[in-house]
Amino acid sequence: MLARNAESLYWIGRYVERADDTSRILNVSVHQLLEDATVDPDHASRQLLAVLGIDPEGAESLDVWKLTELVAYGKDNPASIVGSINSARENTRGAREVVSTELWECLNATWNAVPDRQRYARRAGPHAFLSFVEERAAMFAGLADSTMSRDDGWLFMVLGRSIERADMVVRLLLSRVADRASSPGWITVLRSAGAQDTYLRTYRGALDAGRVVQFLLRDTLFPRSVFHALRQAEECLQQLDPGGGPRTNEKSEALRELGRARSELEFLRPSELLTDLPRRLAALQTSIREIGEAVSMQYFSTSPWVAWSGAEVSL
Repeated sequence: MLARNAESLYWIGRYVERADDTSRILNVSVHQLLEDATVDPDHASRQLLAVLGIDPEGAESLDVWKLTELVAYGKDNPASIVGSINSARENTRGAREVVSTELWECLNATWNAVPDRQRYARRAGPHAFLSFVEERAAMFAGLADSTMSRDDGWLFMVLGRSIERADMVVRLLLSRVADRASSPGWITVLRSAGAQDTYLRTYRGALDAGRVVQFLLRDTLFPRSVFHALRQAEECLQQLDPGGGPRTNEKSEALRELGRARSELEFLRPSELLTDLPRRLAALQTSIREIGEAVSMQYFSTSPWVAWSGAEVSL
């Protein structure tokens, strides 16, 4: 496969996942700000912007509407929802020969519907717009599953989606490491990751910070856990790069970094999970960034990591 097409598919996976995850997080945050009068809108908004790597311009106080403008509608910000949809559509348009017609029509129709949905959301509130993005991302994933051959193009798209998903969950957890074990903020994290119902079924309704971290980091069955995403990305790379040649078992830098990050999570004792959690999450975030850089350098020969506009989440 041409490096240009491989790079486009990789970033399509990342941008669609980014739009989906950002919509989920913003939807939960908006409901929390509107329903809970004890929450400081400016502090909560800045905390969310730190998670997403978005720098709020100016020192003015933030509220629900200003937060939505920055996170949902910012066209020039690749971390915003509209920016992610635009980037995904442009990458798909440039790789029309390797994506199915159904996938192109899905993203193009989404892109065309955004202005009308955006105008309505500014009058009636952002929930309908955010739900629309989540539904279209789910449709895109379903069409990709049912219309794409499991070839290199599919592997690059799933690889991008998996790396983006792992990065997002780590950012979510970093935003809550200072919370108490019984803080309702942990429920917010579960809802933002689309994990609340599955978590409650897994742990019979018991809410505990240690279990939330365990579930989102290490659960082997939940598709949005960091471990599951890293393992899926590792499987994609193993199929794309099955070995260093007939006489060597040397692994690529991206595959080595992925295997190391995945194995550290897999073999970590549960009792040690919360020990120095901020440092552990920051190291994991750095590993995910280095994986993205290694993939870009190995397969695309371009400048690495043109992803989040902002450095790591500050602790």
